Amino acid sequence: MSEETLTTSHLTGAETTTEVTQITSEYSMMSLSSLIVYFHGVVLVIGIVGTAANALILYGLVASKEHKKQVLIFNQNALDLFTGIFLMIGYAVRLCNIPLTGLLGYWLCMTLYCDVFVWTGMAGSTINLASITVERYLKVVHAVWSKKKLRNWMIYSAAAFAWIFSAIYNFALVSMTVIVIDGTCFAYYIWQDMARLIHNIWYSMSFYVIILLIFIFGYWRILVVIRRQARVMAGHSAPGSSTVQTQSSHIETTVIKTMILVSALFAITQLPIHILTFIPTLDPNIPLYEVTYYGPLFLAYVYIFINPFIYAIKFDPVKQALLRLIPCKKISNQPNNTNTSLHRCST
Repeated sequence: MSEETLTTSHLTGAETTTEVTQITSEYSMMSLSSLIVYFHGVVLVIGIVGTAANALILYGLVASKEHKKQVLIFNQNALDLFTGIFLMIGYAVRLCNIPLTGLLGYWLCMTLYCDVFVWTGMAGSTINLASITVERYLKVVHAVWSKKKLRNWMIYSAAAFAWIFSAIYNFALVSMTVIVIDGTCFAYYIWQDMARLIHNIWYSMSFYVIILLIFIFGYWRILVVIRRQARVMAGHSAPGSSTVQTQSSHIETTVIKTMILVSALFAITQLPIHILTFIPTLDPNIPLYEVTYYGPLFLAYVYIFINPFIYAIKFDPVKQALLRLIPCKKISNQPNNTNTSLHRCST
């Protein structure tokens, strides 16, 4: 979904009949143009920061060797990095105000102006997030079954499916609904009312409602099992308990906490855009101005911006790998059985 449809339809409103109305209309158009430029600039910044942050998280996963153990989490950040890159490119092109004429104009409209790459990454991220939840659910709630039946090829297939299905869906949708008229890109424009309604219902059910139900059920069951296991371990704990087992359990817990936060962020930031999708479908006479549209769209993009910081703060292996990038090393000394710590920073 792109803001170009709403922008162009608003700017081509009915002609005014009085000089006062004409001046007011011209002022409104100037204000609207300024708003569009500011919004594009802010989203460009989100794209730059999101790209850099997700690149750092991917580095942290590789440096800590967690990318081999947490394939779907690595894939999640790769999708977010992909989205951030094309968010940055797409809105940089918008600010350049390139004329949309000829074959080049059509392809720019269909790819960058329609944000097809951005929405491919975001839809793939949604699918992958559900896959992570299912994977965690199987490994925690059905631990014995998952050790016997869950294979690496299944996890890699789930990661590939998130990319392939999302790309096919978004490129097919854009190619059937986009049009360029007099140098203006109308994204998701060629629709029959019933087709739009059916698609919007399917899209919100598939990419929000069902995903949210997977989160709620999956993590609720996971938390129940973890609490039960914690009570059992507390009752049978001994001084010689396995350090390896405790460390493995701690890593599993941090992964689950991280993914719960990521899922909650997804639920909050994606809800407004799904609600807004249905407004013109239910009542085409309701005007959707850019201010109305930019808020939900901004929240949807903020997900890419905030997501990597959750991994950096909550996911211990990644956090430790990123901390090692800071030119300040912690040195632990234990003279006379007393724990002291010094910090030495390189100059």
